[in-house]
Amino acid sequence: MSTPGLSHRASRGAAVTAGGLWLRTLFQLGSTMVLARLLEPSDFGLVAMIMAIVGIADLVRDFGLTGAIVQSRDLTSKQWSSLLWFSAALGGALMIAIAACAPLIAALYAEQRLVVLTLAIAPTLLLNGIAMPMQAAVQRQLRFGTLAMIDIVSMAVGVVLSIVAALLGWGVWSLVVLAGAGQVYRLIALWVAAKPHWGRPRIGRDIRPFVSTGGSIFGVQLLNYAARNLDNVIIGQQLGSAALGQYSRAYSLFLLPQQQLTAPIGRVALPVLSRLQDDGERYRRYIRGALTVIGYLALPVYAVAAAIAHPLMLVILGPGWDAAADVFALLAIAGVAQAVGNVQGWMYISLGRAHRQFVYYLVTRPFVIAAFFVGVWWNGMNGLALLYGLVTLLLLVPGFAVAIRGTFLKGWTDVALPLVGPALVAAGAFGAATGVTMLTTGWPALLQVLAGGLAGLAVIAAAALVPPVRRDYRMMVDFVKQARSPKTPAREDVPVDAEATQLGADEVSAGEIEELLESDERRPEGRTR
Repeated sequence: MSTPGLSHRASRGAAVTAGGLWLRTLFQLGSTMVLARLLEPSDFGLVAMIMAIVGIADLVRDFGLTGAIVQSRDLTSKQWSSLLWFSAALGGALMIAIAACAPLIAALYAEQRLVVLTLAIAPTLLLNGIAMPMQAAVQRQLRFGTLAMIDIVSMAVGVVLSIVAALLGWGVWSLVVLAGAGQVYRLIALWVAAKPHWGRPRIGRDIRPFVSTGGSIFGVQLLNYAARNLDNVIIGQQLGSAALGQYSRAYSLFLLPQQQLTAPIGRVALPVLSRLQDDGERYRRYIRGALTVIGYLALPVYAVAAAIAHPLMLVILGPGWDAAADVFALLAIAGVAQAVGNVQGWMYISLGRAHRQFVYYLVTRPFVIAAFFVGVWWNGMNGLALLYGLVTLLLLVPGFAVAIRGTFLKGWTDVALPLVGPALVAAGAFGAATGVTMLTTGWPALLQVLAGGLAGLAVIAAAALVPPVRRDYRMMVDFVKQARSPKTPAREDVPVDAEATQLGADEVSAGEIEELLESDERRPEGRTR
């Protein structure tokens, strides 16, 4: 029996998630603008050095279990209890391991201040280990509004406390506050939302399927992490903390479009696609729609941001961050590739092909890592950013080819064609924004940003005159309207209760998910872009 209002519920979940992430962006941009003026680039570089190492430990701590839990069709209360204890134990063990390695991390960078900073940041691994299964549980239930609220408040807590610490003269320690305070609140909020029942301490054999699937996902995540974060280690070790501070701020800002534009789609897409894995036609329509939306959201944004990079960095970071502007512009290439490439991960995990993805990443990620070394040798930070983007972009073609091989998905119709329109719009927006930015050289930075941004936006708006693009825009507007105006009252979310029933008893079935795609079905026959 289908649940009334599911289409509204799912689309509203994506919209609420997007709104929540946009609010997080405002907090993050605000903190960046304030902290960049209160702290030195080397302060950011010191924390980036640690996080490049701690991030690897955090991947081990997750061990791909988030994806495995979300993808699983069934999860019993005993498995749920075992996963809680397993994740917490793994987080605690890694916290101890990173703390013990603090002197080695300091020796790697020849920076003794990293010892005490590493000891202060290590407990975040335990916090995340406890929180991970609870977040996955809430995500399985499609309670995206709850997750969005937790994201917003945790970011606000960290930002406010870090700015206060910086104003009090805490220096680099204000960034430690930023990393830790939000995680503490997040754990408390997820505990309230998920209401976990831990039971007696046990790690049963019944979680082996999750560990097996999670192991392959973890392997992919580890390789992907190395391909996205070894650049920090290389720059910090070769060029020092000041250069890494410049690079890390540019990289952090370059990630914002993905985090705020494409992440909401991903949070909804994975649980939905996992339940459509046996319905090929509807699965294909969902992939086409997701790539269309990601294309129009991410590609033009990165194009315009690259065109106005220098005045934009001056507005956000202030004077003294010139090197970050060049890096930011070059990283836009990688941003486009990563935003589109995220869909590959959805395909692999939702179709139960995580092992294949792991093998593919074993072959290809070393090429990205090699680009780091060649790039920094060739032209420092700028060379690294450029080669990183180009190699990542080129790997999209074999990546999608491997992901869809042997499935019902078709490369040209389902993957390439939905991106043609967004790519053309992005090229036009980049040209317009670049031209206006050059013509306004000498203007105040804020006026340059506004002029260049409006020029790019004008091209994006004018593209609606082209019928195929106009239909794509209409599809996205219809999605927003559907989120606001349900046909029938949506069912209220039911909290997780691992003791009472299997986790996922409140989830929707594959048949109910069909309602989610009804707006897509109203599109003209044969329309794929």
